Amino acid sequence: MKLTEAHIDRALYQIEAQAIPENHPATVQLSELFGDHTFFLDAGGLTILEPVNTGGAAEAMGRVVKLARWGDETRRNLSPHEPEYTDIVVALDKAA
Repeated sequence: MKLTEAHIDRALYQIEAQAIPENHPATVQLSELFGDHTFFLDAGGLTILEPVNTGGAAEAMGRVVKLARWGDETRRNLSPHEPEYTDIVVALDKAA
């Protein structure tokens, strides 16, 4: 899911990560590999948010999905893996 700046700010308020800017050179390659998303880097590697069905609730929610792990301690290389859906859900329409 591609997030607005406001949604990115709200997500970062709730998770320890850094958003990769849309104009970053790696974004094109990441989008080719994983689809059109806002990408985040954290201590564990590369993640995205996927929409959560809230059963008609007005508030938008996103579940953290892990896509790649750091290859080593230098955190310069990512090793892609099958998407891992976490139990971490963030509120996107208001700060938690």
